[in-house]
Amino acid sequence: MRHLRFYTHADLHSRSFLLQRVQPALSGLMDGSLSTLAPIFAVVLATHRPLTAFYTGLATALGAGVSMAFSEGLSDTGDLTGRGNPVVRGGITGGGTFLGGVFHTLPFLLSDYHVAIVVAIVIVSMELLILAWLRWRFFDTNFIRSFISVTVGGTIIASLSAAIGVAAGG
Repeated sequence: MRHLRFYTHADLHSRSFLLQRVQPALSGLMDGSLSTLAPIFAVVLATHRPLTAFYTGLATALGAGVSMAFSEGLSDTGDLTGRGNPVVRGGITGGGTFLGGVFHTLPFLLSDYHVAIVVAIVIVSMELLILAWLRWRFFDTNFIRSFISVTVGGTIIASLSAAIGVAAGG
């Protein structure tokens, strides 16, 4: 016999909050944190010019944020899925994408090439920990499994972009 589950108002509110706010924010943060790694690290390793990498990262974070905002906003009206207002969801996703990409861009305002790279790597590591924690906190995922998943993605992206940057600079 199937067990019926009755949802309380608080359960439904919590589910709406997850679908309409947390999931778009997490999606944006993950995309921004991972997708902007490639151009930033490829450029800094090719040119050895942190300021050039900063402008590349800033442009990438802005472009990715706008792209993800439109993508999320246009992908679902929210009427059938209950995911909420597409403009609000798009704004949250786009803002999250920008924030995820801009934090590890900021170290390239430092003029010392080596220091900028080390600081950026530390920030990326912190971002990966935060992403894993958010997945654990809001989606009941295993923290270690989440951390490994986002780290594998970040490592693949960083390795490919580093190889391109080194090849272009060599």
